[in-house]
Amino acid sequence: VNGGWSTWTEWSSCNNRCGQGWQKRTRTCTNPAPLNSGAFCEGQTFQKVGCTTMCPVDGGWTDWSKWSACSTECTHWRSRECTEPSPRNGGKDCIGLVLESKNCTDGLCMQNGKILNEPKHSTMGADVALYASLVVAVFIFLVTVLVVGIIVYKRSCRDFDTDITDSSAALTGGFQPVNVKTARHDNSQLLNSSIQPDLTASAGSYRGPMYTLQDTADKIAMTNSPLLDPLPSLKIKVYNSSTAASVLVGGVEPPGKGSPGTYPGGNMRDNMNIMNMRNKVISSQHLGTMPRDPGYSASGTFGCLGGRLMVPNSGVSLLVPKGSIPQGKFYEMYLIINKRENTLPPSEGSQTVLSPMVTCGPTGMLLCRPVVLSMPHCAEVCESDWTIKFKTQTHQAAWEEVVTLEEENLNTPCYCQLDPQSCHILLDQLGTYALVGESVSRSAIKRLQLAIFAPTSCTSLEYCLKVYCVDDTPDALKEVLELERTLGGYLLEEPKSLLFKDSYHNLRLSIHDIPHSLWRSKLLAKYQEIPFYHIWSGTQRALHCTFSLERHSLASTEFSCKICVRQVEGEGQIFQLHTTIEENAKCVSPFHTQVGSNITTQVGPYAFKIPYSIRQKICTNLDAPNTRGNDWRLLAQKLGVDRYLTYFATKLSPTGVILDLWEAQHQDDGDINSLAGVLEEMGKSDVMVVMTTEEC
Repeated sequence: VNGGWSTWTEWSSCNNRCGQGWQKRTRTCTNPAPLNSGAFCEGQTFQKVGCTTMCPVDGGWTDWSKWSACSTECTHWRSRECTEPSPRNGGKDCIGLVLESKNCTDGLCMQNGKILNEPKHSTMGADVALYASLVVAVFIFLVTVLVVGIIVYKRSCRDFDTDITDSSAALTGGFQPVNVKTARHDNSQLLNSSIQPDLTASAGSYRGPMYTLQDTADKIAMTNSPLLDPLPSLKIKVYNSSTAASVLVGGVEPPGKGSPGTYPGGNMRDNMNIMNMRNKVISSQHLGTMPRDPGYSASGTFGCLGGRLMVPNSGVSLLVPKGSIPQGKFYEMYLIINKRENTLPPSEGSQTVLSPMVTCGPTGMLLCRPVVLSMPHCAEVCESDWTIKFKTQTHQAAWEEVVTLEEENLNTPCYCQLDPQSCHILLDQLGTYALVGESVSRSAIKRLQLAIFAPTSCTSLEYCLKVYCVDDTPDALKEVLELERTLGGYLLEEPKSLLFKDSYHNLRLSIHDIPHSLWRSKLLAKYQEIPFYHIWSGTQRALHCTFSLERHSLASTEFSCKICVRQVEGEGQIFQLHTTIEENAKCVSPFHTQVGSNITTQVGPYAFKIPYSIRQKICTNLDAPNTRGNDWRLLAQKLGVDRYLTYFATKLSPTGVILDLWEAQHQDDGDINSLAGVLEEMGKSDVMVVMTTEEC
């Protein structure tokens, strides 16, 4: 059956809101789709035409008219109109008054034959009585407020003395009870050590478990009924902010109140301990509402020093550069890979999902400079074959386009750096994102991973082999490995890559060279197929085919075969398998054991490869443009991130943003010597001297 074109879609809206732009429409070869080696449709899948959008014109005021004659109400008027120009094409209307009036006699206007500001002796006595009544009412109100305040203060002091008691041992790591007091029965929180202290209230009271401040790793909740005597030198002070609260203990200022880029006191380890204690009391209401899988999420508390979040063995990370978070603010940030199929972007026509769907938050938080979101993709990158879009999910669960690569303009809110296997995006807003690709003229190619699993043990005659076909990204393979681990399967061979072309041809799987004297295949057909669209859409996870086999006798413990996986009229891979069947479960799969780091959070300077002093020196040397051209623009060219220089030019420090991108790109293999080599090629010998000195 030869393929036939569907009808054209409606023309899209003009991509430029003002001036020249373009519109496009698409069609698909699905009416009908080619079957049984039928011919594919001839012609283009989309058309583009130019369009012009009228630019909006904001309204403007005319000059004020002359003042009118003085009226009997002692006022005169003047007016103006919003006609220079009039608002059109969706432009804004004028802001301000159309009419303006004022007194025209400086208060000496005559009305009914009398001067208006002349005192009226007949009402003066009534006015005095009115003012006196107001003064008395205000005095009574102030006295009442003062009395209520004193009562509330005494009551809060009594509660504070009873509910929070401690001794000097609380600051030295031990809690030795002295002058035993019984917990108040009307305060149920003292009986529950799981309730965290409320540090968001403005009152200077603390109702919850008290912890030692010497070792924050092992906190002992002071919630037993024998409480301790008050310690006069212990002060508890709450700093309120929009997202964080800090505790002042014994007059020690919290981290972040000192000079920028330094820790108070100079002792890094002690200050990190204080940071850890503080992180325990940071509000995490955003993170608490997010569905999390420990293996597919990461979270941490970050301040102005920045840091990095990483989901292990997934290729997904979030770099928070120093200065992204305002000074004195602390945020509980998170990074989540969403695995549910119903949350992925819908595929239309020849579109396909190229990356995992990643959520970073909290959404809506204030960022002073862009963060860098890194995630893997499975596109075989070739600019002429793909139209790649970066999309975000709205609060209504709808998907919207953020940017189409190679179509950026001054209004583009982010920058996408598409590397061969990863995409690094500079973001000003946190949210849920994914990378979506659309094939151009049926020539785009996706990378797939093929993985074969067998049961770890088998006590029956039946034996099954599963062949998974997933996107060639670390998170997709990680999901399959964990799934098979729970099902009792293990990996037979190292996974292999397969290039899958947008050609409407299915993926065909077949098994060969079975030892028929000992085994037989229960598959009735010569091969199995996975439909093209199931693979190309990228919205169906853990796609696989199962080959069911049966041995003639339990004594047959050796099995060998050949499995062929290929796209019809496309590329393929062959697996040569040989395995020993055991009755007891195998312990470890001999292939592809993920030994990557399980570190999910790095805070402060430890998260960055470029020391801050070197970074500042590089930015100082390269931020200012020069006539020779060896400034930040040449650095971007040398590092291969010069696809859209206008984005960097709009930033306060273009070099700093470029170095942030370099940090994200070289998270695993980054070597500062390679950056030094680039600077040497640029002729920046003075920066080279600083880098060499710092490293020594």
